[in-house]
Amino acid sequence: MDQRADEVSDPEARIKALLNAGRLAEANTTFDEVVNRPPPGADRWARSAALVNRAKLAWRLGRIPLALELAAEGWSDLEGEDPDHPDAARATHALAYLLEGIGNRRAAVDMMRVAVGIARRAGEAEVLAICLQGLGGLLNFRAISSQPDVALAAFEEARQCLAEGLPLASDDHMTRALLGAYSRSLAGVGELWQAELHADETVRRALVADDKWALAVGNWVLAVVHRERGDLLRARTLGSRAVTAAESINDPSLLLRFSQDLADICAGLGDPVGEAAALRCSVAAGTTATVTLQEGLGQALEQRRVAVQAQRLAVAAQEAAARDPLTGLANRLGLERAAATLLEGTAARGRVPWLVLVDVDWFKDVNDDAGHAAGDATLREIAQLLRRETRSDDLVARWAGDEFVVLLGNSAGGGGPEAGPVVAERIRAAVDGHDWQVVLGITRRPTVSIGVAAGPAKLDQLFAAADMALYRAKRLGRNRVEVEGPGSEGGSEGGSDGGSGEACEDAAAVGGAEADGSSRGRDGAGRGRPGRDAPRAERVEAGEPEPEQPEPERPEPERPESGQPESGQPEAEEPEAEHPEVVATEGGATEVVAAEVVATEELPVPEPTTPETGAPAVDAPAPDRSDEQPQAISPPR
Repeated sequence: MDQRADEVSDPEARIKALLNAGRLAEANTTFDEVVNRPPPGADRWARSAALVNRAKLAWRLGRIPLALELAAEGWSDLEGEDPDHPDAARATHALAYLLEGIGNRRAAVDMMRVAVGIARRAGEAEVLAICLQGLGGLLNFRAISSQPDVALAAFEEARQCLAEGLPLASDDHMTRALLGAYSRSLAGVGELWQAELHADETVRRALVADDKWALAVGNWVLAVVHRERGDLLRARTLGSRAVTAAESINDPSLLLRFSQDLADICAGLGDPVGEAAALRCSVAAGTTATVTLQEGLGQALEQRRVAVQAQRLAVAAQEAAARDPLTGLANRLGLERAAATLLEGTAARGRVPWLVLVDVDWFKDVNDDAGHAAGDATLREIAQLLRRETRSDDLVARWAGDEFVVLLGNSAGGGGPEAGPVVAERIRAAVDGHDWQVVLGITRRPTVSIGVAAGPAKLDQLFAAADMALYRAKRLGRNRVEVEGPGSEGGSEGGSDGGSGEACEDAAAVGGAEADGSSRGRDGAGRGRPGRDAPRAERVEAGEPEPEQPEPERPEPERPESGQPESGQPEAEEPEAEHPEVVATEGGATEVVAAEVVATEELPVPEPTTPETGAPAVDAPAPDRSDEQPQAISPPR
């Protein structure tokens, strides 16, 4: 039974029925009620089909920007996989219709073929009928505008598609659409009698259902059939009816096609008035199509602008996530992202990849003595020095805290046999020789210890090897470069020492802790336990051994300026033997000196005296030392 628009319960189907009946105001009102509702269905295919179908309705209502927006949103749900859902076929069918409306007929036909393929896999007859009708209609329009040899093949393919779809249709509206398109393909292949029969049936059903879209198509096919038979008067009458119906439903594509055919028929009759009227309709329809295309292009340009802006923001966010905000270098994430490509490129060029691991010596002391702001400035200065001493294609990153990583690039010379140690020594010398007065004032200037590793390895393997070399550089006094590489005995290929007096003082100050092999305190990420530059409290808490302290010097007794023994004391005898004495010197080193000894027994330590009288500094009476042996006085050093 053919339903009128007022009898359709589904809102979106009712909008379509109102459009086909030419009741555009009611269709717009109903569409406004529907478009703000969320699409029905929980799955992506149902949502996509609802959005694209609404885009199709908005297009027919002349609301082009909204149609393009809805279509783009629905189209995005179709990407990513090969669907086999009926709603996916419906959505693809509607997208093909929109492409046809824009004027991209080739893309529309290709997409409609995709819709037919999805519908076949889905196995739903009604959906397959809809897609076959869409493909047949598009092939008819392509054939009309093609050369005769191409047109015949297109009409034949359309006839086959529509003949397959007719038995599958259960919806009255779809049956009318299939009948109208099928009759036009029959006329195209020369079966005029069958074409007229099916066109008459289309018109009859359209009148019953008040379907002006089907009425326009039926009358158009009948006009074509009568024109082919030479009955131009009847063809003009039927063509005029088709144009009038197409104008009432606001379908520019149908109106453009029908008015052009009517103008040809009027020209054949010698009817300039009718021809002019038909051409005016054709121009109006073409203008509408052009305006629609312009609006579509403008909307597409705006959407592209928004998409590019969003892409730039996304790229900026990704770059910010991979960059250290303090130094501007790549952070650990940025290093891990870029390292694989750089290492592969270096290996592809037949060069050896080098990783340089830099650690700032005594950085915590810089923070404690000069403040955290000065510590941040120090890290920024070191980052600038690293940039200065490396090339543009080297990857420089702040790994964590006061540690930096340099991954040498694959340009000429970057993978040489000594590239890593050379660059590392250049970095060490640059930091050691930098003027830190402005940044730190009188605070101890920082130095760096560097571990270098090479080999055809992954980032984590190179880092582990460089970390071992860095550990050795810390043990051997800091402010130096140590190399860990394949073919080296014990893992070390050698090292370079900055030779600064400060570095030697550092080594002496921590001599006990360095000599016993205490760990630098690094976990897999370069952080964790207190480092070698951590204060004593942190090392003790971490369980590291306490450095041995040198034995303090014993105070020497005072002697008179004249070098003679005090009054009342016998003169010291000549020493019987000399025994070497080991004493600690400034900086923690040791020195062997000669000490004069006068007796084998242990001598008492004299009480301190006042410089004026030589008497004891306390109020108690001085003890009688007349029977004691005199104490030898060591010569001044």
